[in-house]
Amino acid sequence: MRKLLFVPFLMAALMLSAATDNKEKKYLVAGVAFYNLENLFDTINDNGKFDYEFSPEGPRQWTSERYHKKLRNLARAITSLPTAETPVGPAVIGIAEVENRGVVEDLVKAVDSTLVAQGKEPWGLRIVHHDSPDRRGVDVGLLYNPLYFAVESVNNHRLVIPDDPDFLTRDQLCVSGSLLDIPVSFIVNHWPSRLGGEAQSSPMREAAARLSREIADSLWRVNPSQGIVMMGDLNDDPFNKSCAKVFGAVRDREHVKNHGFYNPFWYILDHGVGSLCYNGVWNLFDQIIVSGNLVDGSIPELQYWKCTVFNKPFLRTKTGKYKNYPHRTFSGGRFLNGYSDHFPTEIFLLREVE
Repeated sequence: MRKLLFVPFLMAALMLSAATDNKEKKYLVAGVAFYNLENLFDTINDNGKFDYEFSPEGPRQWTSERYHKKLRNLARAITSLPTAETPVGPAVIGIAEVENRGVVEDLVKAVDSTLVAQGKEPWGLRIVHHDSPDRRGVDVGLLYNPLYFAVESVNNHRLVIPDDPDFLTRDQLCVSGSLLDIPVSFIVNHWPSRLGGEAQSSPMREAAARLSREIADSLWRVNPSQGIVMMGDLNDDPFNKSCAKVFGAVRDREHVKNHGFYNPFWYILDHGVGSLCYNGVWNLFDQIIVSGNLVDGSIPELQYWKCTVFNKPFLRTKTGKYKNYPHRTFSGGRFLNGYSDHFPTEIFLLREVE
């Protein structure tokens, strides 16, 4: 097996010229992460009954102090994502459960402040956000480092249920651009919840999966070689009908078709690792699914490498009934000063350099 040599982003220009006599292959690595931020609301009551819950007068006593503790905690989690191959963090981070653009701007500021406090350069993440019609008032969004990803177009897609015209949920966000100079589109999701039970609510997620697949197919009609990454809190596991049948994401990479999808997190869940836990059962709702052409060599300049659930000890509950669960913000109405009830997930894509 050929040895992989990685070129850190900030050192790329220096390392490339020094590697010309080395016969080993060298790669740039792009991290693509997803993180459900668990109700990142500001303290202002401007969204009716549900928003009142996240206000100083509401039942959660959502004060400015608690809000900024939440921001600092999330910033710690995000600034812990860098690896040896991605020393300045992910190129792209999909996010869910954010109230508005303002809270995302505050999060980006908290990330940069955390980095400065660590003696590091700020990342200067940029934001793509859109207000969805969701009744809870939460949206999805995308953070990206402009050094590695350049946005070219943004489209928002409404999920319409013909038999339930009053149904409202998060819009699906499609951001297309150049990742390490290669065309890639990111579809960011937060599919309908399991409220009412898995079986009763499954048709809503199946409808969301059909919409995601329609978005992908429309991208391929324009550019058949477009790389596509679909990610989000899907409120289903990789083996559920919405993911495996309707969207068509397969478990084994050797079975993926060029215009199909490969779900690397299926294998991880099969080995007992999840991104959230309920009643002692681990689920892996936070998935990042890659198009077949990013797996089968059809786009030789950019290929899928590996994936991970970022479940470091500081993100876990330390003791008690929920030991090792994600250390969340609230439990039973009690403020825990945690991070989120979900772990972040991440994939890594490789670009070979000469």
